Amino acid sequence: MSDEEHHFESKADAGASKTYPQQAGTIRKNGYIVIKGRPCKVVEVSTSKTGKHGHAKCHFVGIDIFTAKKLEDIVPSSHNCDVPHVNRTDYQLIDISEDGFVSLLTENGNTKDDLRLPTDDNLLSQIKDGFAEGKDLVVSVMSAMGEEQINALKDIGPKN
Repeated sequence: MSDEEHHFESKADAGASKTYPQQAGTIRKNGYIVIKGRPCKVVEVSTSKTGKHGHAKCHFVGIDIFTAKKLEDIVPSSHNCDVPHVNRTDYQLIDISEDGFVSLLTENGNTKDDLRLPTDDNLLSQIKDGFAEGKDLVVSVMSAMGEEQINALKDIGPKN
């Protein structure tokens, strides 16, 4: 045994993987899947019959949850696909900086300042207009595979 003490920095995810395996044949519409390294929401699934060489194939059409690009993949139904861990968290909007970053209030009272405004023009204008009007806004932040993005907005009334 050594006399040295080992200190490990914790990032609070316990070394959890960004994805988990799931059999292709069990993935359904409105679920999630990783296509070409991107987390996607499944919008269409079709399964072909077993062919001469024995494997039924699943054809997935997914929309990237961050860029809204359409991606497709074909996987044998008995094989495993990566499925991303997708989390959605609500934060209260505190401030919008000049350079496009938002300041959000977390549940434990700290601030989260590392998120940019969303690229979706409709959502972007809703957030800016609501903030300019002095409304209390709650934004939903979706996170998957080390990426985070604001994807929804709730108005909880005017500030007191």
